[in-house]
Amino acid sequence: MKVVVKIGTSTLAYPSGRLNIRRTEEICKIISDLKNSGIEIILVSSGSIGMGVGKLSLKNRPSDMPTKQAAAAVGQCELMYTYDRLFSEYNHTVAQILITAADIKHEDRHINFSNTLNRLLEMGVIPVINENDTIATEEIVIGDNDTLAAIVATSAKADLLILLSDIDGLYTANPSVDKSAVLIPEVHEIDDRIMALGGGSGSSLGTGGMKTKLVAARICTEAGCDMVIANGSEPESLYDIVAGRSVGTRFYGKKGK
Repeated sequence: MKVVVKIGTSTLAYPSGRLNIRRTEEICKIISDLKNSGIEIILVSSGSIGMGVGKLSLKNRPSDMPTKQAAAAVGQCELMYTYDRLFSEYNHTVAQILITAADIKHEDRHINFSNTLNRLLEMGVIPVINENDTIATEEIVIGDNDTLAAIVATSAKADLLILLSDIDGLYTANPSVDKSAVLIPEVHEIDDRIMALGGGSGSSLGTGGMKTKLVAARICTEAGCDMVIANGSEPESLYDIVAGRSVGTRFYGKKGK
């Protein structure tokens, strides 16, 4: 089984941008355990800009491109240092891959990316993928790591993509506004009605929102890959998700793809 796990900024860090140490350590421990069980894991990690904001003691996420890119350059070092240290405790090696939209759009570069990704998995390495925020300019730009994770999942021919975020899943309405909103546990077809449930952007430190997650779900399911949206505040749920139990919202990949 091949699984892509995308970790959002709100899962990794506090609103200040500083690392949520306990949660990050727990996620790395559980991913290591899943890998020990024979599951191939690819990590798509947000957080470089958010962690850079914390490391540089900035009051808010920057709005101008040069400061975003500077924060990303600082934060990416912190992010990879953290992953390398935590996964090493469980005898797992990590590799960093930074890509841009151009790497995906250019056929040869996309093939090279896919080949490198597959070879790392063959070597037992956990690839940690992020957008190259220090040089990307089209939205720091594939636009968001939800879309990036879906592209990675389809490139790797993964069986499952798990998006860990700050929401339990897809609701019938915005649960922070509408108290009657109900969680939708399963989606078998992403039609206009489902897409209309997408809202705006997510946390102040991140770029994602439900809209980007639904776009990611459409990319995945069209390629035959299942996708789950779950709350990253409960890392233990990863065990249930890979076992096929009901957690968050599961989007079912189209069969025969």
